[in-house]
Amino acid sequence: MGYNMAVNLRTKMPKEQTLVVCDVSEAAISRFREQMKDSGPVVIAKTGSEAIQQADTIITVLPNDAACDSVYLDPSTGILAGVKQQPSSGSSPSKIAMECGTMSLEIINRIRDASAQCGLAFVDAPISGGPLGAKAGTLTIMVGCDEPLFPKIKPLLAYMGTSIRRCGAVGSGTAFKTINNYMSITQVLVASEALNIGAKLNLNMSELIDTINSSSGQSWITSKNNPVPGITPGGAASNDYEGGFRIELGQKDLKLGVQLAKMAGAKPLLSIETLKTLEEVASDPRYAGKDLRVVYKWLNEQ
Repeated sequence: MGYNMAVNLRTKMPKEQTLVVCDVSEAAISRFREQMKDSGPVVIAKTGSEAIQQADTIITVLPNDAACDSVYLDPSTGILAGVKQQPSSGSSPSKIAMECGTMSLEIINRIRDASAQCGLAFVDAPISGGPLGAKAGTLTIMVGCDEPLFPKIKPLLAYMGTSIRRCGAVGSGTAFKTINNYMSITQVLVASEALNIGAKLNLNMSELIDTINSSSGQSWITSKNNPVPGITPGGAASNDYEGGFRIELGQKDLKLGVQLAKMAGAKPLLSIETLKTLEEVASDPRYAGKDLRVVYKWLNEQ
């Protein structure tokens, strides 16, 4: 998702502006530079520290808390280390860093507090819409930031998304996203179970799904990124469940949802059963590393 977000940034931002990119995959960096060679200047940074020293605004799209901790808080190579190496510009933070992955509130709050101490404006801005939305530039971006900062960052985020929402203070975007993923991940299993019944009955799957999508069973999963192969053109299910939202990330995000529920004093039910199923599916090498919707294939092959 981060790759396609960067493509939209470089394509849509003013051509005279420079885009600094950093990634653990040198192959991805090389591919990006070649793809964007006519779109404007691209500079490569090897670390978060290098990146923040070359840019006024940083957007990170990281997979988990450990990566977020390393990229932001590593004392040598982290973004905050880079901020500390530069002269202070006064009382008002001059540089901004936004994390767009789905993290725990714990790590977001740690980075928020550490950023405040070194004069960096930190924003949590998790994204929703999947790889298809990232490529199309139609993401929903849930922003947690100080209110005066939102008008400044919204135009930049609009290069990558069509629904840019300020949810509240730093941390609120993460809470919004975690609750959203709690619903969407459990809905993947619900939709896959129900549609597998139709497949086992040899029903016309296209007609069944069209009917669902005009009835009360409709969801984003059934209408926008269906788990049944051939229903969503360009979707992971139509590509042998490759290139989408990996089942392991689904496990991670749903665990964050359960953690948030317990922190809030809310009782998780469906999520617990869904996690048991995802663990069983992901432990099978035939499905490990595939898009989350591979649970449909797993059910169908039982």
